Amino acid sequence: MSDAALKKILIVDDDVGLMRVMREALTSMLRCEVETSPKPEYGFELALKKTYDLFLFDFQMPMIDGAMLFFLIGKVYNHSVPPRVVPPLLLVTGKGDEKRAQELLQEAGVRGLVPKPFAINRLIEKVKECLPGIEAIG
Repeated sequence: MSDAALKKILIVDDDVGLMRVMREALTSMLRCEVETSPKPEYGFELALKKTYDLFLFDFQMPMIDGAMLFFLIGKVYNHSVPPRVVPPLLLVTGKGDEKRAQELLQEAGVRGLVPKPFAINRLIEKVKECLPGIEAIG
């Protein structure tokens, strides 16, 4: 199995414990590489330096929320030469029924909300929906 087949996922969540749980779950159940950052600004830098297949951002973070981070990355990607493809976004949110969160689902690229607290298998299902080619482990 070549590394090329590995899907790359970037998780940005200021809840470090939850971020760790998500990373463990994803890497133990799916064939993927996961990078994480508790800081949106560092997540932004990672997204500019590297290429990912999926973003998993916390909707509510201090300063920059997950949606804002996604739009900023999208702007940079769209203006780079050649333009870069913006990966789909899954928003992890403690307020899934919130109006703004629901509105975001209408935005291009936003593939879904994973409400907190969530069941790990729900997260895995959502990730599989966003990355049809991803392989399960075992």
